[in-house]
Amino acid sequence: MVPIVTVLTAAAVLMIMHYRQERTNERNKAEALDQTAALARSYARDVAAAPNGFPSREAVRGIAERHNGRLFSYARSEGSLTTTVQFFGEYEDTSMFGVSHSRAYRCYSIALQKRAEGIPQARTTPLKKCDTI
Repeated sequence: MVPIVTVLTAAAVLMIMHYRQERTNERNKAEALDQTAALARSYARDVAAAPNGFPSREAVRGIAERHNGRLFSYARSEGSLTTTVQFFGEYEDTSMFGVSHSRAYRCYSIALQKRAEGIPQARTTPLKKCDTI
C-alpha cells in the first residue's frame, strides 16, 4: 500500500510542477509579445515622423534595427510607402530539464500615404505571426 501512495504522491507533485511551468511559460511569452507590440508602435511613430516625406530603404532599415526589428519588405511609390518589419521578443522557457531562451516573432506592416495637405497618414496592420528568415 505504501508504494502505491508514494507513486501517486510523486505523480501529483510532477503534474502540479508541470502545470505551474506551463503557466509561467505562457506568462513569459505574453510579456515578450507585449514588448514586441511596444517596439512596433515606436517603430511606426518614428517612420511616420521622418523628415522630408518618406524615408529611404536604408533609413527605414536603420529605424527598424534601432527597435530590434528586421526589415522584410519596402515598397515606395509617388505618394505612398509600405514596409513590413519583423520584431521579436525574447523570453525564458522553463522545463524540468532547465531553462532555454526562446523568441516570439511577429511581423508588422505600416503603409504611409500622403494626404492632400502633404501630411503622411499611417495605416498599420496588427502584429501577426511570420516566418523567420
